[in-house]
Order: sequence, then structure tokens, then C-alpha cells
Amino acid sequence: MTSLLIKLFVKNSNNTKDNAVRTAYGNLGSAVGICANIILSVSKILIGFLGGMLSITADGLNNLADMGSSVLTLIGFKLSSKPADRDHPFGHGRMEYMSAFTVSFLILLVGFELLGDSVGTLVDGAPAPTFTTLSIIVLILSIAIKCWLYFFNRKVGKIIDSSALIATAKDSLNDCISTGAILVVSIVTRFVDVPFNLDAVVAIGVAFFIIWSGISSAKDTLNEILGAPPEKELIDNISDIVLSFEYFVGIHDLIVHNYGPGRQFASVHVEVPQNENVVLVHEKVDLCEKLIYEKLGVNLVIHMDPIDTDNQSIAVAREKMSAAIKTIDERLTLHDFRMTPAAHTRTNLIFDVVVPAKFNYTEKELDEIINTKARELDKTYVCVITFDNDFTGEQIH
Repeated sequence: MTSLLIKLFVKNSNNTKDNAVRTAYGNLGSAVGICANIILSVSKILIGFLGGMLSITADGLNNLADMGSSVLTLIGFKLSSKPADRDHPFGHGRMEYMSAFTVSFLILLVGFELLGDSVGTLVDGAPAPTFTTLSIIVLILSIAIKCWLYFFNRKVGKIIDSSALIATAKDSLNDCISTGAILVVSIVTRFVDVPFNLDAVVAIGVAFFIIWSGISSAKDTLNEILGAPPEKELIDNISDIVLSFEYFVGIHDLIVHNYGPGRQFASVHVEVPQNENVVLVHEKVDLCEKLIYEKLGVNLVIHMDPIDTDNQSIAVAREKMSAAIKTIDERLTLHDFRMTPAAHTRTNLIFDVVVPAKFNYTEKELDEIINTKARELDKTYVCVITFDNDFTGEQIH
């Protein structure tokens, strides 16, 4: 069914890097969600209200919020597809994250509203309603539809890497679980005389479940808005492609900026032999940047760092120092290693050290520890260190 809908409503569906194709996917996901949730919300609210079944009414209100979420997602895709302009040179892709965050806020709003109504009903001591056969049938159909929506939104969300649709898929799965709990209660109350209002208790449980879902979804989306590190797979792919080129012997200082799905910009420092023809190396840089964009959709800028690859004494010193700082912390790496000619009293080792997040030492303390380790290797060694931050969440070697 999902594949058929994609075939019918998304032209050039394989070209997901095209913003028009992504928008078509987003419009399809939102339209399907709106139609399904309108049917579910109207039927549940009507049945729940007429039968005095608080849990079913609450579930219907949750579906109504889901419909609103789909509308916001639709608006988010429309706004995020706008091309770059003078005020937004990197495009409007982050609007998709904003719509996903708004969806999370709506989910929280519904959850707290439902919690208040359910607690009030339980405290007032209102009697539990009797679930009708029709209400049970509606709940079963609702679970089936929401299960399908979960797989539909998850598939479409993964195809276009959409946090909004993936958040919607998670919400659909949560709806299956909460509606399933109501279904169990509706069956139990038909055969067992419970001394308290089980309907209200289950409604409270559903409310907490909705609140948890909203908090979880908001946290994931907020990470994207604030600037989460790039996926490890993307880091590995960039590293593998860059190092596959002739003359490129190492990379460091990889930074990826995310301006929304399909709008990623990156920069990286590439170590190259200092005695190679700069024109030939620059040609490789251009080819590499183009290949990265074609394969990964990332606009990459490469900075060349010339290093001496022919001097054996420098290679040995670098290897020793690299091993030495690993004894301090396995995550520490060095790059841009240079060395002044060996002397009787002072041999300068000049390099950068990448410090991971949540490190135990200050830069001053780490500088002293590294210099102590260097003097243990050779009493003339003096380290001149520049400390870099890791912006990838993963160390680049």
C-alpha cells in the first residue's frame, strides 16, 4: 500500500536529494495522516461522548491532536522547501525541525489536558461506563489503522530522512499501545465488576504515555535545532572518500553544519605531502569536493595542510608522541605535526591535539602532562600545542 501511494503521488521518487521530491513525500505523509486521523477522531469522540467513555473520548482527542500535527508537518514541509534568499542564504530547511518541535508541544498539551480531566473524574467518583460492541470494533479498527500509519510514516521518514515524519511514526506506535490498553479495559469491564472507575484510571495512564511521547519527541527535535553532531555513518563516508584520493594522507578538523535535511555544509583539513605539486593536489581537492556532493549531498570545503612525509626522524617522533598521548586518554589524537631540527637542549614539537567533549583535564593541565610525557621520550623535547575541539562526536584519525 505504501509503495503504491508513493508511485501514484510522488514523481521521480528515487531522487530524494531534490527538494521538490522531498516536499512531495512530505505532502503525501501529511495528507494520509490528516485523512486517517479525521476519521478516527470523529468516530471516537462521538462514541465516547455518547457512551460517557472518558478513555475513548481522550483517545479521540489524541487523534485530533495528531491531525493537527499532520497539518503542521504539511506547513513545515511547504516552508522548508522555499529556496535560499537574501535573508536565508542556506535555505529554510530548519523549518521542518521547527514543525516537528511544534508537533511535540501539541502532544504534550493534549497529554496534560487529558491528565487533568481523568484525575478529576476519578476524584469525583463518577461510575465507570459500559463499553458497547460498537466501541470495541472502533478500537480494533483504530489499532489496525495506527499500526499501518506507523510503518507508512517510518518508511517515508527514512526515505527522505525527515525527523518530522519519524516523530509522527513514533506517535502512531504510541497510539497503538494506548488504544490497545483501552481495548483491554473495555473487554475486562464487560465481564468483571471493578470496584473503581477503571476507565478513568486507564485514561490517566494514556495521558502519562502521551506526555512521555511528547517529551521524547521534543528532546530529539531540539537536539537537531541546537546542533546535534553528524551521524557516524556520514563521518565515516566522508573520511573514506577523502582518503581514497591520491596525495591525501590524513584528515582532521571535520565540521558539519546542518541547515535541514538535504542542506549540509562541511569543512575539513586534509594533510598532503609538502613536496607534491600544489596544482595537482588542488585538482584532487576539487574532484574530491565534487564527489562528496554527488554521493553524500554535502557541500564540502577542503583546506590543505602540507606535512613532511619524507623525514624519518619526524615520522618516528610523531608516532611516539601519538602513542604517548593515547596513554592519557584513548580518545586524544594529534595532527599538523612539525618538528624543529634536533638540538642539544631544545627540540620543538609543534602540533595540534583534538580534545573530546567532557574531558577530565583543563588545557593547561593537559599541556603539562603531554610535555612531561614528551621529556620522558627525549629530554630535549618541548611541545608547542594548539588544542582543538571535536565537532563530530567521533574522533577523526
